[in-house]
Amino acid sequence: MTAPPPLSATPASAADTDLMLVERTVAGDQRAYELLVIKYQRRIERLIGRMVRDVDLVEDIAQETFIRAYRALAQFRGEAQFYTWLYRIAVNTAKKALVDLKRNPLISHSALRAGEDEDETYGGENELTTSETPETELAAKEIAATVNAAMEALPEELRQAVTLREIEGLSYEEIAEVMGCPIGTVRSRIFRAREAISAKVKPLLENQTGKRW
Repeated sequence: MTAPPPLSATPASAADTDLMLVERTVAGDQRAYELLVIKYQRRIERLIGRMVRDVDLVEDIAQETFIRAYRALAQFRGEAQFYTWLYRIAVNTAKKALVDLKRNPLISHSALRAGEDEDETYGGENELTTSETPETELAAKEIAATVNAAMEALPEELRQAVTLREIEGLSYEEIAEVMGCPIGTVRSRIFRAREAISAKVKPLLENQTGKRW
């Protein structure tokens, strides 16, 4: 049997690379799917961690997500980005797990603390510049904590939309695909989420020149 060509044989975009890995997986190349798991595992766990209160469930739900995605790979036609398709499976898997356990999909403080270390959205608040002092560092941490608390208080659909946009960097079209709703609904949810977060953060920013969420 002829060995498949190297994965990096020709330059390709991220979407083309994902589709190629999907095709190779369907053709029987298990290593190709392992590469997809490695590529998206942390992002999927981070997304789930913002939906689930019990952090101990995150890894299990992520694993179930990849199992479901693997079983459904033959149905993937490349009409949407692979990660958008995968995110939708992750969201649905997390929702099912929460329903099964009769739990509410609330963000966990542990997941938020992990997110502060990993997410670019929060990175700017945590990185000290040469002009920052312990006081300004404390203020930045207070702002980050307020943002996190405000996100925790959001309804599930608002928190999910703003997380996909601000944390994961998905486009409005991609978020609409993940959440299974019109783009107009996505825009409305993100606007409402930002307004709610801004209302909580604004008082802290009044005396913080040049700092904004």
